[in-house]
Amino acid sequence: MFIDMHMHEKTFSSDSFLSLDEIVREAKKKGLDAVCITDHDSMGLRDVAAAYTERTGYPVFVGIEFYSLQGDILAFGIDRYPKERISAQDFIDMVNEQGGITISAHPFRNNRRGLEGHLDIVKGITAIEVLNGSTLPDATKLAEDYSKKLCLPATGSSDCHVTEKVGVYATYFPDEIHSIRDLVEAVRSGRCKPAYYKDGTYKIYEF
Repeated sequence: MFIDMHMHEKTFSSDSFLSLDEIVREAKKKGLDAVCITDHDSMGLRDVAAAYTERTGYPVFVGIEFYSLQGDILAFGIDRYPKERISAQDFIDMVNEQGGITISAHPFRNNRRGLEGHLDIVKGITAIEVLNGSTLPDATKLAEDYSKKLCLPATGSSDCHVTEKVGVYATYFPDEIHSIRDLVEAVRSGRCKPAYYKDGTYKIYEF
């Protein structure tokens, strides 16, 4: 399965121009099997996404992109999250206590929103987002290096806010992902790889 794990929908991400219908339409065109909505500091779309999945049969999973004091972190498999900024370590610990996973989003992007060198310090993070649709090649290489150095699984995501970015990168799962719990367990066990869209199909990114 190919799943875009980092996408923004306009209801709760004010910098996005995409509705859920638009996201899913473009995702289906590219052949994505599911999408993840990870709005900024919000999981407000959970009920809408659940109803959408029930109605259409297309899986829409909801996580969060939390802006910790040290940078952005994606999280899945949680029910509660902070309403204010806290340290990356405190957020990771909170997610782990709930049985969820955390992914370092665009860790070396040049907008200073990634964890960067804090990856050497924090404990318990689950994975690293190696491919990101708004990240330059040098930052991608650093993310690759840290994935290897820390022996952490790698993911890929579009981080889309506009139509043309939907699904440019994704994550490959060899297993069927039917629920957020399936997603959590697959990433935690390292059964995932980053992927990119080229010439009308997804290809696994090897590094």
